[in-house]
Amino acid sequence: MNARKVLTVVFFVTALGIGYASMNTAPVLSDESYSYHGGTEWHTDYEQAEAIAQEENKPILVYFWTTWCTYCEDYNKNVYSKPAVQDRLDEFVLVAINLDSDDAQASRLASEYNADYPPQLVATDPQGERLAKINGYVERQQFLSYLDKAERRMDE
Repeated sequence: MNARKVLTVVFFVTALGIGYASMNTAPVLSDESYSYHGGTEWHTDYEQAEAIAQEENKPILVYFWTTWCTYCEDYNKNVYSKPAVQDRLDEFVLVAINLDSDDAQASRLASEYNADYPPQLVATDPQGERLAKINGYVERQQFLSYLDKAERRMDE
């Protein structure tokens, strides 16, 4: 093999290695019970969140995300972290589902709510009936409009 081919192979192997490492070392702030997005606590156990929603008669907001999703990071920076949004999110029981998880619950919820790419959000009543769905990233005002829609439908 000549030197040019060797350098080309080394370059591509290095690029793939960096890509793989960056995808698998993205910071995820979470523990057993919560995932933290934009400084907001999101439950990671849907059944637990559903029980809380039923007890408190609150709608549920399910956030489907991944560590590699750049629009998810935009939600963290531009939407979830804003005080007006955080105040409104307090009116919901929040659940974050990592679409890359091998968890059976994550697969079931993704299938049930047709969440096949991040970010997607689904607002439901405490029994899991869909009230509103956001496909992809939306700006803060539109996000708040979806929350309004979900709450109006919850009150019907």
